[in-house]
Amino acid sequence: MADPRRRVPGTDRVLADPEVAAATARLGHRLVKQAVHLAQERARNGEIEPDRVVPETLAALTGSASSIRPVLNATGVLLHTNLGRAPLSDAAIHALQQAAGTTNVELDLHTGRRGPRGAAAIAALLAAVPRAEAAHVVNNGAAALALAATALAQGREIVLARGEMVEIGDGFRIPELLTATGARLREVGTTNRVQLDDYRSALGPDTGFVLKVHPSNFMIRGFTAAVPVSALRELEVPVVVDIGSGLLHPHPALPQEPDATTTLADGADLVIASGDKLLGGPQAGLLLGSAEIVHRLRRHPLARALRVDKLTLAALEATLRGPSTPTAQRLRQGQAQLLIRAERLADALNAAGVPASVQRSEATVGGGGAPEFALPSAAVVLPERFAKLLRGGCPPVLARTERDRCLLDLAALSPEHDDVLRRAVLAVD
Repeated sequence: MADPRRRVPGTDRVLADPEVAAATARLGHRLVKQAVHLAQERARNGEIEPDRVVPETLAALTGSASSIRPVLNATGVLLHTNLGRAPLSDAAIHALQQAAGTTNVELDLHTGRRGPRGAAAIAALLAAVPRAEAAHVVNNGAAALALAATALAQGREIVLARGEMVEIGDGFRIPELLTATGARLREVGTTNRVQLDDYRSALGPDTGFVLKVHPSNFMIRGFTAAVPVSALRELEVPVVVDIGSGLLHPHPALPQEPDATTTLADGADLVIASGDKLLGGPQAGLLLGSAEIVHRLRRHPLARALRVDKLTLAALEATLRGPSTPTAQRLRQGQAQLLIRAERLADALNAAGVPASVQRSEATVGGGGAPEFALPSAAVVLPERFAKLLRGGCPPVLARTERDRCLLDLAALSPEHDDVLRRAVLAVD
């Protein structure tokens, strides 16, 4: 009897298949060849039939050479850190594509000489926050804080309230980040209360600046006291405020969330914020404030190590100048709209034989913003088994589970995703 392994197609034959050849053009020869060899090995081991080598090769290949895959966010967390926080606007996505090749990122096209890097993005940021005299952009919020600490307080003291010495995620703590720059911390007040006199008593010739950190990922309630920026401005040292979530202006849906414009108006010399949270843009650390301080930060040697690339600059400018971001749109939607969408989706799933119902739910901002602030939402309820099945589907869907049920919360999804979500559920049923 002939050995079935002899029927396993050779590598060149598989690579010549039109669909495999198209995948090679998209993904590269090495990646596709690895998939071919794995499929051939499975055929030789009897795990698949030899005529399945081509289909198995294609099934093993993803849509791109990157392992990062689009995921539908049905968790009810608008800015999910594990899912990349803010989804970019179409304008920002188009800007990324435009910036992917050779660009004028440091070239003045009028003179043909070198131009200031990121000038257009900085101009867009200043246009969005006229209260700021100057602005600078680095690669994330922690980098912005590290640059400020290094340039303004290396070998000196930073005065900070004990209740604001927060952990920002993945084990990174503000105090450790600050002391790593060579600055010393001068803690004031207690965990729950701090007064202006506490700050005033801590000031001395070694004070670099007073730092106020918005405790964006937790809340302290009860017998508490904090000092507003408007009072800290009375101190004769720079006041640096890390507002965290990246709101540039007050937002009616988030009345307790600090914003850059108000914080600067209250007297902050420097405001630090993130670009990939409520601003709805790419990951970036935004520094806005007095021209003298921002200039010191921009000219510090560390600024070179923390600078952003052309893709971030392009996406940031488009986010600031372009139309409303997906994050802003999700914050504007009402629960009534979400319930209508959820009912339609549940009806379609029930008609296809999938048991589904609808319930009112509560979404959250996420990304360390607006803790304990609920956003009224709506969810489609499925049996719990769907949570794992959907996570392994194509596209993957990340849901949340509550009381042995799988909830598909629509708060973070745009209406055009509803049909994609429906098909994803039916594909795994």
